Amino acid sequence: MTAAPGPTDSLTDVAGMRVGHWHALDTDVTLGSDDTYGTGRATGCTVVVPDRAVTAAVDVRGGGPGTRETDLLDPSHSVQRVDAVLLTGGSAYGLAAADGVMRWLEEHGRGIAMGPPGAVVPIVPGAVVFDLPVGEWTARPTADSGYRAAAAAGTTVARGTVGAGVGARAGTLKGGIGTASLVLTDGPAAGVTVAALVVANPVGAVFDPETGLPWGLGPTRAAQLGLVAPAAAEIAAANALAPKGTALNTTIGVVATDADLTAAACRRIAVAGHDGLARAVRPAHSPLDGDTLFALATGTATVPAPARPIPDAFAPELPVLAAVCEVAAEVVQRAVVDAVLHATAVAGIPAYRDLFPSSFATGTTTSR
Repeated sequence: MTAAPGPTDSLTDVAGMRVGHWHALDTDVTLGSDDTYGTGRATGCTVVVPDRAVTAAVDVRGGGPGTRETDLLDPSHSVQRVDAVLLTGGSAYGLAAADGVMRWLEEHGRGIAMGPPGAVVPIVPGAVVFDLPVGEWTARPTADSGYRAAAAAGTTVARGTVGAGVGARAGTLKGGIGTASLVLTDGPAAGVTVAALVVANPVGAVFDPETGLPWGLGPTRAAQLGLVAPAAAEIAAANALAPKGTALNTTIGVVATDADLTAAACRRIAVAGHDGLARAVRPAHSPLDGDTLFALATGTATVPAPARPIPDAFAPELPVLAAVCEVAAEVVQRAVVDAVLHATAVAGIPAYRDLFPSSFATGTTTSR
């Protein structure tokens, strides 16, 4: 099975997906400590808004999640589709942003129809990262923030220190928003697009302490990104940084595909996406993280007829699902790396580019 990046190498390569960010970032923001609060604002939220309700599921692997409407996404429960997904900073406080996303959706007639015209209930699951010590403790997304992010949703996806990634910290480095896509070019899911968008804010490391390169990058992939192993002195300096405190943790995100899949199949995609997270972050899924991945399926792709009969004991979608799951892990890994490479320093938290300038062989880095 082979696959190639989509036209924009982002979540919106899945037709119908749109992404909107809102954030507040002051230039003089500072990082809090065990004894003092930070100052200034560094917070935000990101909303994934499909152009119609889509099949969805979720898988939570971290030991300290902050979530909304995840029980509803159990495939055995009644509601099978969602209208948007919220990814937000601000810890549990930030879940208030979902109210604003619901308001925007309601104004646009989106949601489960409940009788009279305009009587709808939008379904907006969400997850948070803990970023409160970056900047003022009380600076966090509100309902108005979620409304603005939803209203700003479009097909161009900003990466790095934007939206829910503004206050993110990836181990000792600055974290942020990353995205990636792959289009399958052969096999049972030929023509299907799989993409991911993540907020990288883990307690674990996102680079190999021996090579200095992001975890999981072989020579071919590193060359595609314009990266080489950084200088030994830069690696030593990065390894000497104080480890991240246990508070600023969690990687959250969305995996989307245009395959026609059930909610139960979407759950398997979310599970597979966590394999990619474990490749890009070490350790992942710790008791100190709230790692949560949502999976969405639009059902708009046309796939080839099965090459061989599928046994009656298996779901008809199984060959396509297996192919999508394999690629789901890859796009999540790529999205985490994308977040790290595009992040910029905030509140004295250094970005990968700051610590490893010699790694950028060509002077620029693409997300592919």
